[in-house]
Amino acid sequence: MDMQTARAALIAATETLDASGMNVGTTGNISVRTKDGMLITPTGIATSALRPGQMVPMRLDGSWDAPFKPSSEWEMHAEIYKAFPDAGAVVHAHPDHCVALSCLRQPLPLFHYMVAGFGGDDVRCSDYALFASSDLAKAAVVALKDRTACLLANHGMIAFAGDLDTALIRTIKLETLARQYLLALSAGTPVLIGETELAAIRGRYKTYGQQK
Repeated sequence: MDMQTARAALIAATETLDASGMNVGTTGNISVRTKDGMLITPTGIATSALRPGQMVPMRLDGSWDAPFKPSSEWEMHAEIYKAFPDAGAVVHAHPDHCVALSCLRQPLPLFHYMVAGFGGDDVRCSDYALFASSDLAKAAVVALKDRTACLLANHGMIAFAGDLDTALIRTIKLETLARQYLLALSAGTPVLIGETELAAIRGRYKTYGQQK
C-alpha cells in the first residue's frame, strides 16, 4: 500500500477501534510496516482530531523526520517488526476485558477453539513492565513467540498480522474471547480443551475459510 493509502487506513482503523470500544481517548496505537520501517499513529491526539499528515513514518531504530511525535509505544511496534518478518501491521489497544484479564496476570487458556487461532494453546500474558519502555517491548516479543497476540500485564493487549484488516480482526476477536472467558469464570470453572482436541482444531484451521 502506498503512503497516502496507509495514512488513511491508520485513521480508519483507529476509528474502528474507538467505535468498537477497544480504546478511549488517546489510548492505543496502530502501525503498518513500510519499506523504510513503519508508519505509526502519533502520540496524544484524539481519534476525532487525527489527520493523514499526522501519521509518523519511522525507521525501526526509533528515528523519524516528521513534525509530529510518534506514539509513545513505538518501540513495542518496532521490536515486533524486527522479531517477526511476517508482521505487516500491529495493533495495541486497551479493551476492557483484555485489561481485566491482564490485571490478573493470567493467560487466556484454550477454553474455546478460537483461542487456537492465535497460534497455540493459549494467549500469553507478558511480564509486567513500565508502559512505553524498552522492557515492555522486550516482554511483548517474548510473550508473542509462536503467537499472533498477547496480553500485556496490567495494561492491555497487542496483536499483529500480515495486513491491517487481519490485525484489527484479531484484536476484536481477542477482546470477545476475553469477555466470554471472564463470563464463564463468573459462573464456575471453564472446562479447557485438551491437547488431543487441539491437534484436531489445528487440522481444521488449515482448511477453514477461503483458501488461496
